[in-house]
Amino acid sequence: MIPAVLTNLHQLHDLATIYLKRSGGTFMFKGPWFANMDMLVTTDPLDIHHILSKNFPNYPKGQNFRKMFDILGDGIFNADGHIWEIQRKTTMSLLRQPNFQSVFEAIVWNKVESGLLPVLESICELGKEVDLQDIFQRFTFDTICRLLLDYDPKSLSVDFPSLPCEKSMTDIQEGIFYRHFMPPFLWKLQQLLRIGNEKKLSEACNVLDHFLYKCIARLQNEYSSDIEKEHGQGNVGLGTSLIREFKDQTGSSGDHNKFLRDTLGTLVGAGKDTTSTTLSWFFYLVAKNPIVEDKIREEIHRFMEVKVDDRKWNSKELSKLVYLHGALCEALRLYPPIPFNHKIPLQPDILPSGHKVSKKTKIILYHYGMGRMKKIWGKDCMEFKPERWILEGGGMKYEPYYKFPAFNGGPRTCLGKDMSFTQLKIVASTIIYSYHIELVEGHPVFPSDSIVLQMKHGLKVKLTKISEVDISSKHVKL
Repeated sequence: MIPAVLTNLHQLHDLATIYLKRSGGTFMFKGPWFANMDMLVTTDPLDIHHILSKNFPNYPKGQNFRKMFDILGDGIFNADGHIWEIQRKTTMSLLRQPNFQSVFEAIVWNKVESGLLPVLESICELGKEVDLQDIFQRFTFDTICRLLLDYDPKSLSVDFPSLPCEKSMTDIQEGIFYRHFMPPFLWKLQQLLRIGNEKKLSEACNVLDHFLYKCIARLQNEYSSDIEKEHGQGNVGLGTSLIREFKDQTGSSGDHNKFLRDTLGTLVGAGKDTTSTTLSWFFYLVAKNPIVEDKIREEIHRFMEVKVDDRKWNSKELSKLVYLHGALCEALRLYPPIPFNHKIPLQPDILPSGHKVSKKTKIILYHYGMGRMKKIWGKDCMEFKPERWILEGGGMKYEPYYKFPAFNGGPRTCLGKDMSFTQLKIVASTIIYSYHIELVEGHPVFPSDSIVLQMKHGLKVKLTKISEVDISSKHVKL
């Protein structure tokens, strides 16, 4: 299958989906016999449930995963066993603090008012095209840094400053992606010789490390000066609390500072890229379906009218926006920010689909392909239908994680799910309330080659204030 991959590097996700549809939802990717690249790719919900939950102990991240994702170190997405349990338990306890939700919402709204709205206003006044993906990446980078590191990089401003540490995360994700399609001995040789993709990856890691270690040193100084007491009152982010909770942890490296780097770096990356990617694909789909945009705006007016002066609606009020929630879930279904999950069993196993896997079998749980399977979502699986997520009585419809794995599932279910939806709804409702989004004609939009489903060339759009929109000129496409 290598020739097909090499000639379709620009559309690997769609190529894999074609193979999956032809094979009934599961197929074995075959590489050269000497390269150790064979992978079982599956979209079967029963297989997903079996691997992520029912037989969870047999499917840890494992050493092969840790080597491929070595940049994450002992971060929660890379860790197993005792280290993973500590990471998850500690992070969960901090997220469940009584004041956390209000602190988080305040941080998001502050960035909306100080960054997002001024930038959008400036763009509209100048009548320029803008890359929404770039705006969302800057927005989420600023908010997650403010929350976790008690530091606002202020990357989202009208002059669009260049921040190497923000760009380095994209380079790292692309570098890890290519490791999946290269023989291990080849990328390890590149790593040793500091050439090719591995050279770019190493340089990006150095940039990110410089930023993270600098932030960690500042947080440690605050902790030693008892400034963390102020954090406990909810005035700042989680950074010092994490420093306090992990003060005795050194991880597998035996280095306390590296453990903090792995922990905070992983959480910053997750908070930045998954949310910004979801927002990008959401607005791409909404722009192609103006009727959906109108319905979301009508829903905002119906339930948020009392708040239009300051627009600071909270999570409880946002929960009333059922149609918006459905539209976001549709974006996550069709374009999950993490398009696949990588597993290797500890012991031989037989999956519910009937496939036998050995201790060396690499298994790809293909989230991107799942949203495009007729046998999972019906004949209209390729349509963008927020109504799919709404019950007849008007409430939100629940789908199990093994059918909708956008937030993973089982014991490793994403801890930031509620945070993500809060931020997604605040940003989406703020923009749709005030602006009409139109795609720039001819601009190519397709996924990049990355472990995060970003857009290769961004999302170029034109923004028009709602007060200036000529409704009769809208092109409706459903």
